[in-house]
Amino acid sequence: MRSTSEIIKTVDTISVYANGIEFEVDTQGEGERLVLCLHGWPEHSIAWRFQMPYLANLGYRVWAPNLRGYGNTDAPKGMKHYQLENLMEDVAELIKASGANEVTLLAHDWGALIAWNFAMRYNDVISGLVICNVPHPVPWMNSMTKGFEQLMRSWYILFFQLPWLPEMIWKRISAGRLIRGGAAARRNYSDEVVSLFDENASRIENQTAMFNYYRALLRGGGFNRQRKLGFPKIEIPTLMLWGEKDIALSMKTTEGTEEHVEDFTIRYFKGISHHIQQDAPDEVNAMLRAFLANEVVPEYLDLKKLI
Repeated sequence: MRSTSEIIKTVDTISVYANGIEFEVDTQGEGERLVLCLHGWPEHSIAWRFQMPYLANLGYRVWAPNLRGYGNTDAPKGMKHYQLENLMEDVAELIKASGANEVTLLAHDWGALIAWNFAMRYNDVISGLVICNVPHPVPWMNSMTKGFEQLMRSWYILFFQLPWLPEMIWKRISAGRLIRGGAAARRNYSDEVVSLFDENASRIENQTAMFNYYRALLRGGGFNRQRKLGFPKIEIPTLMLWGEKDIALSMKTTEGTEEHVEDFTIRYFKGISHHIQQDAPDEVNAMLRAFLANEVVPEYLDLKKLI
């Protein structure tokens, strides 16, 4: 596996003006086929360091933006700027700015939450969807009302609704060590990556922005507005990759997803954490290749024998 430094050297970083703000976007590869990678909380575009060169070598142009409030992307002040509608429009405008003819969304954690909703509201914009360790909204809602397991796992979402207190506590936490500490393959998280996660999460404006994603979703009514609109069935090919060792999300939240996605494939990764694309990059990449080539996506255990 190539070192983080070697991978970073192959990536170009550009500024893209979209939806009224300036985005910092890591890019690699060329062509009209775009894979747009959306990272999660409390991360950074570096979370896609293993996928970007691989996909570029397959002939894709890969963009990994820092979402609003992350990295050197603008961090507008105020919860209203982090409403789900704004986040979806960010994606739409980034795609428009790319000029690509074919777009696949590859998304993890909060990026995946945006991607699920984007696939329902902008279904004519993308041709493929890959979701990493975040459930479709309907199975997630069902899991929250059936028993206490997922409700207990999601306690932090309610805590993040509080003003200023989460930021005050967050100052004492290393985001990078938090991510690496919960990983199944800690060797994949170099000190350089940990430092970048820490630098990203230590900026005061970034901290409040990151919590405002959660506040706008619940306190700001973003999720309720989407629920009232309804959740139309997703018709584009969709691949869900799920690390079974996810401490925040139960595997039960994946049950029933096929009822809401017309062309759905799911693959479970035994022993792999929430940060699946960083924990098992070779296996994730092999599945991405098969999915993008419209081939049968292999099972994780089958791949483990080959890689």
